[in-house]
Amino acid sequence: MGHGHAHHGHDHGHGHDHGHAGHSHAPKDFGSAFILAIILNSGFVVVEAAFGFAYGSMALVADAGHNLSDVLALLLAWGASVAAKRAPSERFTYGFKSSTILAAIANAVLLVVAIGAILFETAHRAFQPYEPQGMIMAIVAGIGILINAGTAMLFLRGQEDLNIRGAYLHMAADALVSAGVVVAGLAIYFSGLWWIDPVVSIAIVAMIAWGTWGLAKDSLKLGMLAVPARIDAGEVRAHLGSLEGVRDVHDLHIWPISTTETALTAHLVMPGTDAFLAQVSDSLRTRFGIGHTTIQVEAEPCEQCC
Repeated sequence: MGHGHAHHGHDHGHGHDHGHAGHSHAPKDFGSAFILAIILNSGFVVVEAAFGFAYGSMALVADAGHNLSDVLALLLAWGASVAAKRAPSERFTYGFKSSTILAAIANAVLLVVAIGAILFETAHRAFQPYEPQGMIMAIVAGIGILINAGTAMLFLRGQEDLNIRGAYLHMAADALVSAGVVVAGLAIYFSGLWWIDPVVSIAIVAMIAWGTWGLAKDSLKLGMLAVPARIDAGEVRAHLGSLEGVRDVHDLHIWPISTTETALTAHLVMPGTDAFLAQVSDSLRTRFGIGHTTIQVEAEPCEQCC
Protein backbone atom coordinates (compact mmCIF):
# COMPACT_ATOMS: atom_id res chain seq x y z
CA MET A 1 0.00 0.00 0.00
CA GLY A 2 1.47 3.32 -1.03
CA HIS A 3 1.68 6.19 1.45
CA GLY A 4 3.04 9.67 1.14
CA HIS A 5 6.48 9.97 2.68
CA ALA A 6 9.42 12.36 3.08
CA HIS A 7 12.82 12.02 4.66
CA HIS A 8 15.46 14.63 5.46
CA GLY A 9 13.62 17.26 3.49
CA HIS A 10 13.78 15.42 0.16
CA ASP A 11 11.64 17.23 -2.36
CA HIS A 12 10.78 14.19 -4.48
CA GLY A 13 7.75 11.99 -3.93
CA HIS A 14 7.87 8.90 -1.73
CA GLY A 15 5.55 6.11 -0.98
CA HIS A 16 6.01 4.44 2.37
CA ASP A 17 5.79 0.89 3.59
CA HIS A 18 5.95 0.61 7.34
CA GLY A 19 5.01 -2.49 9.27
CA HIS A 20 5.71 -4.62 12.28
CA ALA A 21 5.82 -8.23 11.23
CA GLY A 22 5.04 -10.85 13.75
CA HIS A 23 1.97 -9.49 15.51
CA SER A 24 0.41 -12.92 15.01
CA HIS A 25 3.49 -14.47 16.57
CA ALA A 26 3.39 -12.71 19.91
CA PRO A 27 5.16 -14.56 22.73
CA LYS A 28 3.16 -17.54 23.89
CA ASP A 29 2.36 -17.90 27.57
CA PHE A 30 4.93 -20.25 29.07
CA GLY A 31 4.38 -19.11 32.66
CA SER A 32 3.41 -22.52 34.04
CA ALA A 33 6.24 -24.18 32.11
CA PHE A 34 8.77 -21.76 33.59
CA ILE A 35 7.46 -22.26 37.14
CA LEU A 36 7.60 -26.06 36.90
CA ALA A 37 11.03 -26.05 35.23
CA ILE A 38 12.49 -23.66 37.83
CA ILE A 39 11.14 -25.67 40.79
CA LEU A 40 12.34 -29.03 39.46
CA ASN A 41 15.78 -27.80 38.42
CA SER A 42 16.38 -25.80 41.61
CA GLY A 43 15.68 -28.87 43.71
CA PHE A 44 17.90 -31.03 41.54
CA VAL A 45 20.79 -28.51 41.70
CA VAL A 46 20.82 -28.78 45.50
CA VAL A 47 20.70 -32.59 45.44
CA GLU A 48 23.29 -32.97 42.69
CA ALA A 49 25.78 -30.50 44.21
CA ALA A 50 25.40 -32.11 47.63
CA PHE A 51 26.12 -35.59 46.30
CA GLY A 52 28.95 -34.27 44.11
CA PHE A 53 30.82 -32.69 47.02
CA ALA A 54 29.98 -35.49 49.45
CA TYR A 55 31.27 -38.22 47.14
CA GLY A 56 34.03 -36.26 45.40
CA SER A 57 32.56 -36.16 41.90
CA MET A 58 33.51 -33.06 39.93
CA ALA A 59 31.40 -34.29 37.02
CA LEU A 60 28.33 -34.04 39.26
CA VAL A 61 29.46 -30.64 40.59
CA ALA A 62 30.04 -29.43 37.02
CA ASP A 63 26.61 -30.60 35.95
CA ALA A 64 25.07 -28.95 39.05
CA GLY A 65 26.84 -25.70 38.20
CA HIS A 66 25.46 -25.85 34.70
CA ASN A 67 21.98 -26.58 36.02
CA LEU A 68 22.26 -23.60 38.39
CA SER A 69 23.09 -21.31 35.47
CA ASP A 70 20.07 -22.77 33.69
CA VAL A 71 17.82 -21.91 36.65
CA LEU A 72 19.06 -18.32 36.52
CA ALA A 73 18.58 -18.34 32.74
CA LEU A 74 15.02 -19.58 33.15
CA LEU A 75 14.31 -16.81 35.66
CA LEU A 76 15.66 -14.18 33.27
CA ALA A 77 13.79 -15.59 30.29
CA TRP A 78 10.55 -15.78 32.27
CA GLY A 79 10.91 -12.22 33.54
CA ALA A 80 11.62 -10.97 30.03
CA SER A 81 8.65 -12.83 28.54
CA VAL A 82 6.37 -11.22 31.13
CA ALA A 83 7.87 -7.75 30.56
CA ALA A 84 7.50 -8.11 26.79
CA LYS A 85 3.72 -8.24 27.16
CA ARG A 86 3.51 -4.87 28.89
CA ALA A 87 1.78 -2.13 26.92
CA PRO A 88 3.86 0.64 25.28
CA SER A 89 4.16 3.97 27.08
CA GLU A 90 5.20 7.51 26.23
CA ARG A 91 8.77 6.70 27.29
CA PHE A 92 8.97 3.10 26.07
CA THR A 93 7.14 3.34 22.76
CA TYR A 94 7.80 -0.33 21.94
CA GLY A 95 6.98 -1.41 25.48
CA PHE A 96 9.55 -3.79 26.99
CA LYS A 97 9.75 -6.19 24.06
CA SER A 98 13.53 -5.83 23.73
CA SER A 99 13.96 -7.21 27.27
CA THR A 100 13.79 -10.66 25.68
CA ILE A 101 16.92 -9.81 23.68
CA LEU A 102 18.69 -8.51 26.81
CA ALA A 103 17.76 -11.71 28.64
CA ALA A 104 19.24 -13.86 25.88
CA ILE A 105 22.51 -11.90 26.06
CA ALA A 106 22.56 -12.15 29.86
CA ASN A 107 22.02 -15.90 29.66
CA ALA A 108 25.06 -16.27 27.45
CA VAL A 109 27.14 -14.27 29.95
CA LEU A 110 25.89 -16.49 32.80
CA LEU A 111 27.04 -19.57 30.95
CA VAL A 112 30.52 -18.09 30.44
CA VAL A 113 30.76 -17.44 34.19
CA ALA A 114 29.63 -21.02 34.92
CA ILE A 115 32.27 -22.39 32.55
CA GLY A 116 35.02 -20.47 34.34
CA ALA A 117 33.88 -21.63 37.78
CA ILE A 118 33.67 -25.28 36.73
CA LEU A 119 37.11 -25.22 35.09
CA PHE A 120 38.65 -23.65 38.21
CA GLU A 121 37.16 -26.27 40.53
CA THR A 122 38.07 -29.10 38.16
CA ALA A 123 41.70 -27.98 38.03
CA HIS A 124 41.76 -27.70 41.83
CA ARG A 125 40.42 -31.24 42.27
CA ALA A 126 42.82 -32.63 39.66
CA PHE A 127 45.75 -31.81 41.96
CA GLN A 128 43.93 -33.27 44.94
CA PRO A 129 42.49 -36.51 43.53
CA TYR A 130 39.70 -38.15 45.45
CA GLU A 131 38.10 -41.31 44.13
CA PRO A 132 34.43 -40.58 43.39
CA GLN A 133 31.67 -43.09 43.97
CA GLY A 134 30.80 -44.18 40.45
CA MET A 135 27.44 -45.77 41.22
CA ILE A 136 26.26 -42.68 43.14
CA MET A 137 27.26 -40.55 40.14
CA ALA A 138 25.28 -42.78 37.79
CA ILE A 139 22.14 -42.81 39.95
CA VAL A 140 22.05 -39.04 40.57
CA ALA A 141 22.79 -38.21 36.95
CA GLY A 142 20.13 -40.70 35.87
CA ILE A 143 17.56 -38.69 37.82
CA GLY A 144 18.92 -35.61 36.06
CA ILE A 145 18.18 -37.14 32.66
CA LEU A 146 14.52 -37.54 33.56
CA ILE A 147 14.19 -34.01 34.98
CA ASN A 148 16.06 -32.25 32.17
CA ALA A 149 14.39 -34.19 29.35
CA GLY A 150 10.98 -33.60 30.93
CA THR A 151 11.50 -29.85 31.31
CA ALA A 152 12.91 -29.59 27.77
CA MET A 153 9.61 -30.93 26.44
CA LEU A 154 7.80 -28.06 28.16
CA PHE A 155 9.49 -25.62 25.76
CA LEU A 156 9.37 -27.75 22.62
CA ARG A 157 6.58 -25.73 20.99
CA GLY A 158 8.25 -22.29 21.23
CA GLN A 159 11.28 -22.68 18.95
CA GLU A 160 10.60 -19.47 16.97
CA ASP A 161 11.39 -17.43 20.11
CA LEU A 162 15.12 -17.23 20.91
CA ASN A 163 14.27 -16.97 24.60
CA ILE A 164 12.22 -20.18 24.58
CA ARG A 165 14.61 -21.92 22.20
CA GLY A 166 17.45 -21.10 24.59
CA ALA A 167 15.53 -22.67 27.49
CA TYR A 168 14.78 -25.75 25.41
CA LEU A 169 18.38 -26.17 24.22
CA HIS A 170 19.70 -25.73 27.77
CA MET A 171 17.43 -28.46 29.11
CA ALA A 172 18.04 -30.81 26.19
CA ALA A 173 21.81 -30.34 26.48
CA ASP A 174 21.58 -30.98 30.22
CA ALA A 175 19.88 -34.29 29.54
CA LEU A 176 22.76 -35.29 27.26
CA VAL A 177 25.34 -34.10 29.79
CA SER A 178 23.65 -36.11 32.53
CA ALA A 179 23.77 -39.14 30.23
CA GLY A 180 27.54 -38.59 29.94
CA VAL A 181 27.87 -38.48 33.71
CA VAL A 182 25.96 -41.78 33.96
CA VAL A 183 28.41 -43.39 31.55
CA ALA A 184 31.36 -41.91 33.48
CA GLY A 185 29.96 -43.12 36.80
CA LEU A 186 29.53 -46.65 35.54
CA ALA A 187 33.01 -46.59 33.99
CA ILE A 188 34.52 -45.46 37.32
CA TYR A 189 32.51 -48.04 39.24
CA PHE A 190 33.75 -50.94 37.12
CA SER A 191 37.32 -49.70 36.45
CA GLY A 192 38.18 -47.70 39.58
CA LEU A 193 39.95 -45.03 37.48
CA TRP A 194 39.39 -41.69 39.27
CA TRP A 195 40.70 -39.55 36.39
CA ILE A 196 37.61 -40.37 34.32
CA ASP A 197 35.68 -37.91 36.50
CA PRO A 198 37.69 -34.72 35.71
CA VAL A 199 37.92 -35.76 32.06
CA VAL A 200 34.14 -35.98 31.85
CA SER A 201 33.90 -32.65 33.69
CA ILE A 202 36.05 -31.01 31.01
CA ALA A 203 33.94 -32.65 28.30
CA ILE A 204 30.82 -31.18 29.93
CA VAL A 205 32.44 -27.74 29.90
CA ALA A 206 33.23 -28.17 26.19
CA MET A 207 29.60 -29.00 25.45
CA ILE A 208 28.39 -26.01 27.46
CA ALA A 209 30.85 -23.74 25.63
CA TRP A 210 29.64 -25.00 22.25
CA GLY A 211 26.01 -24.25 23.11
CA THR A 212 26.97 -20.90 24.65
CA TRP A 213 28.71 -19.78 21.45
CA GLY A 214 25.55 -20.33 19.40
CA LEU A 215 23.33 -18.55 21.92
CA ALA A 216 25.76 -15.65 22.34
CA LYS A 217 26.15 -15.21 18.58
CA ASP A 218 22.40 -15.16 17.91
CA SER A 219 21.55 -12.91 20.85
CA LEU A 220 24.32 -10.41 20.08
CA LYS A 221 23.10 -10.17 16.48
CA LEU A 222 19.65 -9.29 17.77
CA GLY A 223 21.20 -6.81 20.22
CA MET A 224 23.00 -5.14 17.29
CA LEU A 225 19.65 -4.86 15.46
CA ALA A 226 20.73 -7.20 12.68
CA VAL A 227 18.12 -8.36 10.18
CA PRO A 228 16.67 -11.61 11.61
CA ALA A 229 18.18 -14.70 9.98
CA ARG A 230 14.81 -15.87 8.65
CA ILE A 231 14.43 -12.69 6.54
CA ASP A 232 16.32 -11.96 3.29
CA ALA A 233 16.66 -8.17 3.06
CA GLY A 234 17.38 -8.45 -0.67
CA GLU A 235 14.10 -10.27 -1.25
CA VAL A 236 12.22 -7.65 0.78
CA ARG A 237 13.78 -4.87 -1.29
CA ALA A 238 12.95 -6.67 -4.54
CA HIS A 239 9.36 -7.23 -3.40
CA LEU A 240 8.84 -3.57 -2.56
CA GLY A 241 10.46 -2.51 -5.83
CA SER A 242 8.08 -4.74 -7.80
CA LEU A 243 4.96 -3.03 -6.44
CA GLU A 244 2.95 -1.02 -8.94
CA GLY A 245 4.04 2.60 -9.18
CA VAL A 246 7.27 2.18 -7.19
CA ARG A 247 10.30 3.58 -9.03
CA ASP A 248 12.93 3.08 -6.34
CA VAL A 249 13.41 1.73 -2.82
CA HIS A 250 15.86 3.24 -0.34
CA ASP A 251 16.39 3.73 3.40
CA LEU A 252 15.18 0.18 4.00
CA HIS A 253 15.58 -0.85 7.63
CA ILE A 254 14.61 -4.21 9.12
CA TRP A 255 15.34 -4.85 12.77
CA PRO A 256 14.16 -7.00 15.71
CA ILE A 257 12.19 -5.32 18.49
CA SER A 258 12.07 -8.58 20.48
CA THR A 259 13.05 -12.22 20.01
CA THR A 260 9.76 -12.80 18.16
CA GLU A 261 8.78 -9.52 16.48
CA THR A 262 10.37 -7.62 13.59
CA ALA A 263 9.95 -4.01 12.44
CA LEU A 264 10.47 -2.50 8.99
CA THR A 265 10.62 1.00 7.53
CA ALA A 266 11.28 1.89 3.90
CA HIS A 267 11.12 4.85 1.52
CA LEU A 268 9.37 4.11 -1.76
CA VAL A 269 9.94 6.63 -4.57
CA MET A 270 6.58 7.15 -6.32
CA PRO A 271 4.99 9.87 -8.46
CA GLY A 272 3.51 12.69 -6.38
CA THR A 273 4.54 15.41 -3.99
CA ASP A 274 5.67 15.22 -0.40
CA ALA A 275 5.98 18.88 0.64
CA PHE A 276 4.01 18.33 3.87
CA LEU A 277 6.05 15.29 4.85
CA ALA A 278 9.29 17.15 4.10
CA GLN A 279 8.10 19.88 6.47
CA VAL A 280 7.35 17.31 9.19
CA SER A 281 10.78 15.71 8.74
CA ASP A 282 12.55 19.06 8.95
CA SER A 283 10.60 20.10 12.07
CA LEU A 284 11.45 16.85 13.88
CA ARG A 285 15.13 17.28 13.06
CA THR A 286 15.19 20.94 14.11
CA ARG A 287 13.13 20.68 17.31
CA PHE A 288 14.03 17.21 18.61
CA GLY A 289 17.30 16.30 16.87
CA ILE A 290 15.70 13.28 15.21
CA GLY A 291 17.65 12.89 11.98
CA HIS A 292 16.05 9.81 10.46
CA THR A 293 12.27 9.86 10.18
CA THR A 294 9.74 7.66 8.43
CA ILE A 295 6.20 9.03 8.48
CA GLN A 296 3.14 7.08 7.43
CA VAL A 297 0.09 9.10 6.34
CA GLU A 298 -3.34 7.47 6.56
CA ALA A 299 -6.70 8.75 5.35
CA GLU A 300 -8.63 6.82 8.01
CA PRO A 301 -7.88 5.89 11.65
CA CYS A 302 -5.68 2.80 11.92
CA GLU A 303 -7.51 -0.28 13.18
CA GLN A 304 -4.34 -2.30 13.83
CA CYS A 305 -1.86 0.32 14.99
CA CYS A 306 1.46 -0.75 16.46
